[in-house]
Amino acid sequence: MQLRYNYRAYPDAAQRRALAQAFGCARVVWNDCLRDRRQAHAAGLPYVTSAELSRLRITQAKRTEERAWLGDVSAVVLQQSLRDLDTAYQNFFDSLKGKRQGRKVGPPRYKSKKDTRQSIRLNTNAFSLQAGGTVYVAKVGNLKVTWSRRLPVAPTSLTVTQDSCGRYFLSFVVDTEPDILPGLQTDAGLDLGLSAFAVLSDGRRIDSPRFLR
Repeated sequence: MQLRYNYRAYPDAAQRRALAQAFGCARVVWNDCLRDRRQAHAAGLPYVTSAELSRLRITQAKRTEERAWLGDVSAVVLQQSLRDLDTAYQNFFDSLKGKRQGRKVGPPRYKSKKDTRQSIRLNTNAFSLQAGGTVYVAKVGNLKVTWSRRLPVAPTSLTVTQDSCGRYFLSFVVDTEPDILPGLQTDAGLDLGLSAFAVLSDGRRIDSPRFLR
């Protein structure tokens, strides 16, 4: 079972510039790869594979003058952007075939630097938890984090996000086993109220937490 834990991050000025560059590079790789697949589809050509896009739009692109700055960010950021595009396409295809439950999913769209949410995704090769409570992100540095709760196990991936208000968040994905409570042979009735949060059928009262106060 996968769980997601979100925390507020406070990058300094240099780290904010590095993150902005990473957001931009991930967005460019996404758009370049999406454009290649759309053009191939319009021309009646076969679906462009991820391996071909990785070679053209990441490896070879870094050697060109107009895309040389892709080498300034972690390669993991660029590869994960392509993988996320693959996932978006797979969700779209599954939705068309009826294999995906829930609402219909549209095809991937181009990303813009004017979008309200900017993000990059990293695997364990590009981030690590530091002893001092910071989180190291490759080519960005050690980010200061407010830990509102502890992670139950080591995370498997990290998404760094900037929202429309300019705030930064770290979202960790962890793999855990479900916490199954032991079964009981007793029944209980609950009466929810205002003065008491709940009254059990055996007479026990649970006080209201009064969060707003």
